[in-house]
Amino acid sequence: MQASTAAPAPHREPSAKEIRLVIAASSAGTIFEWYDFFIYGTLAALIGKAFFPSGNETLELLLVWAGFAVGFGFRPLGAILFGFLGDRLGRKYTFLVTVTLMGIATAGVGLIPSAASIGIAAPIVVIALRILQGLALGGEYGGAAIYVAEHAPPEKRGFYTSFIQASVVGGFVLSILVVLLCRAAIPADDFATWGWRVPFLLSIVLLLISLWMRLKLSESPVFRAMKAAGETAGNPFIESFTYPGNKKRIFVALFGVAGVLTVIWYTAFFYGLSFLRGAMRMDEGVTEIVVLVAGLISMSFYVLVGKWSDRVGRKKPIVIGAIATLVFLFPIFWGLGALSNPGLAASALSNPVVVSGEGCTFDPFAGKQATECGRLLADLTSLGVSYSVSDSDGEARVTVGREPLALDMADDAGRKVALQAGLEAKGFDFAKQTPSLPNLIGIVALLCALGLLSALTYGSVAALLAEMFPARIRYSSMSIPYHIGAGYLGGFLPLIAGYIVAVTGDAYAGLWYCWAVMAFGLLVAWWGIPGGPPRDFSDGEDPHAPPVSPAMP
Repeated sequence: MQASTAAPAPHREPSAKEIRLVIAASSAGTIFEWYDFFIYGTLAALIGKAFFPSGNETLELLLVWAGFAVGFGFRPLGAILFGFLGDRLGRKYTFLVTVTLMGIATAGVGLIPSAASIGIAAPIVVIALRILQGLALGGEYGGAAIYVAEHAPPEKRGFYTSFIQASVVGGFVLSILVVLLCRAAIPADDFATWGWRVPFLLSIVLLLISLWMRLKLSESPVFRAMKAAGETAGNPFIESFTYPGNKKRIFVALFGVAGVLTVIWYTAFFYGLSFLRGAMRMDEGVTEIVVLVAGLISMSFYVLVGKWSDRVGRKKPIVIGAIATLVFLFPIFWGLGALSNPGLAASALSNPVVVSGEGCTFDPFAGKQATECGRLLADLTSLGVSYSVSDSDGEARVTVGREPLALDMADDAGRKVALQAGLEAKGFDFAKQTPSLPNLIGIVALLCALGLLSALTYGSVAALLAEMFPARIRYSSMSIPYHIGAGYLGGFLPLIAGYIVAVTGDAYAGLWYCWAVMAFGLLVAWWGIPGGPPRDFSDGEDPHAPPVSPAMP
């Protein structure tokens, strides 16, 4: 292995038209590929009923999030595989393979018969396709980000690569838009039965468009120069961990960059969507429209932050975003709760719910709780009601505002109906909510605030990661920590947060996971991300040294 990257062979600088094509094709492909991945989460409730039926809504949703997490869990393996190919064979053809694999796997989900038709084979096939999606996604982001970064002039690298970050949000927005259009075109009962499959099948059309655009591209000038000089990496995976100083850079990229950006991203979009239509009982269509509007507005934040980072450096936006997240995360969600379902929030304060009894614990993964008190907790969790538990060796009971409810613990169906009626008598509102227009505007504003927090921690990341690692092993070195962080710290967030909410009975408790990961990531980012103006990778460089003159990476 050589100790330094070779001077690039002479090459023609890309024209402005070529760079626009690079950004457009890379961004469009990223939108389509993340659409494929996110459509699963957008339709989580219907997928749970089709492939993970259990009679327990909480368990069904957790199983869907577990399947969501499995896909993310295989992203690091995809990063290793496609990072190897990207550093050995080239950037362009590697992400042509990833987008093809993603499109085929996504369409496959739309073709799987339900569990009612083929039994246990249905969830097994779904999980297998999620694994393929995770592998594909593990190679996509690194390829698209590096491809744009290696075409961009150094002084505009943050601006140009920020479109890749905005495209990730674009994939989420597109998934919601397609679902809304399908809901409008297909009767509600038909959509619940078979119409939800249409957004998955549409991925074939998106795949063809993406392939058509990306086939117009040429290989990145940096990779062409390395290949001409015969200096591509022999084994990019091994070199990523043996290259001088790379272990520290990978650690910083994992916890100080990927860990920070990914937990606020999934909290802002997926957790926000689940929180509003789940715990706060907002109408599904209204929730999707609100999140769609906020997502569209938020996309511009990523571009603005990327452009800003070209002037102030990559570290400052990330540190500011992390600190702001620690300060404002809980207040923003308290505001969302108060605006989306004011009656539920007020009733929970004026009439606190307390559960007591023997064996008063709740296992979200159990089909039926072992104790009567556990079954009460399951009922309250399915209703989205916050509660506290009081230790007692007596019979299981629920008090609302210090008044006990009369419930027949032997009658599961009747108990839940009586419990809901008793809570409604105390002011709890379980009807689907359609907030007033001023409240909806407030909700959009708070979701945009979450989007801004995400943009601060994410908008400059593609440029930062490209600058942190040597070109010969850049695809592998940035993809591995990015996808470990995004795959495990972020991809498991809906499952972990959902589990925390289920076992605590507190709709806001899941936010502590995001807060804890963010707090640790802030310390790592402050310590390890190079400060000052942006600069290209240089062997033996002191990250706090004055910037070197710009050059192609």
